[in-house]
Amino acid sequence: MVYSTALFPLLAAAPEGAQGASTSGQMMVTLITFGLIFLIFYFLIIRPQNKRQKEVQQMLASLDKGDEVVTIGGIHGVVQSVKEDSVVIKVDDHTTLLMEKSAIARKKERTLKPVSDK
Repeated sequence: MVYSTALFPLLAAAPEGAQGASTSGQMMVTLITFGLIFLIFYFLIIRPQNKRQKEVQQMLASLDKGDEVVTIGGIHGVVQSVKEDSVVIKVDDHTTLLMEKSAIARKKERTLKPVSDK
């Protein structure tokens, strides 16, 4: 395609090496843009996910007898025993469940029973 010097006077007057410099400049801007996008993804998505995963692993490793827990299915119970990959949870007076450790969603905060005023 031939450009008219009347319509594009800068292209007609530009030396031959100038277009190579603008191409490398555009490439640098593109690389910087991709780098910034990666940093945004890292700090907004990857890093918080890794931090959350470490917290869950620490919580599962610190499970002990007597801890009140909630499973991913919403079952509330008290840990009766802890094995390498599983836990036994007491959910009622005569009901215990054997569950994988990975099924524990969170520990419940220990709550103090209110003292009656009688």
